[in-house]
Amino acid sequence: MATDKIEETIKEIAVKHGIAVGRDDPILILQTINERLMQDSAAAQQEILDHFKEELEAIAHRWSDDAKNKAERTLNAALTASRETMTQTMQEGAKSAAELIRREIKAASAQFAAPIHEAKRVALMNLVAAGMTIIAAGLVLWAASM
Repeated sequence: MATDKIEETIKEIAVKHGIAVGRDDPILILQTINERLMQDSAAAQQEILDHFKEELEAIAHRWSDDAKNKAERTLNAALTASRETMTQTMQEGAKSAAELIRREIKAASAQFAAPIHEAKRVALMNLVAAGMTIIAAGLVLWAASM
């Protein structure tokens, strides 16, 4: 392969410059050195590119992890806020329901308060009447025994 390149170089020099160069010409040494330097340079550049690629992949992976962590924190914060809002809404609903039940019970007890009061008054009058009946019966018995 190196021989083919040397032959091509000899032909190119002859075509372009009209000079015949032999295989042992010192100009070909420069060509060989130049090729070697270019190969070494290409290998070094490839190594640098590979290292750069690894760094970019590491940075991309780190960014991905950071984005994932931030998304998780945001999601957790949203869930916490949602949970707190639900708890607060449930507490407000429970307070509202308790107040509504309290008002309904108060209204129902107000409806029964007057009849209960009337029943107490009637019961008290019955007791007074029963007491008067007993006293009257006692007086009748006393008057009959005398």
